[in-house]
Amino acid sequence: MSLFKKVADFAKSPQGRQALNRAKKYASDPKNKHKIDQVKNKLFGGGKGHH
Repeated sequence: MSLFKKVADFAKSPQGRQALNRAKKYASDPKNKHKIDQVKNKLFGGGKGHH
């Protein structure tokens, strides 16, 4: 089974939906959004397009 199929199956499961809802709630908090942006910039060499 491919990794993508495993991820898709997990996303459809009750546990997967619960995890997605928690992630959305976490990401919607402005303090957490800033932290997420910092990590993204580190991982992807960001620094371009800062608001």
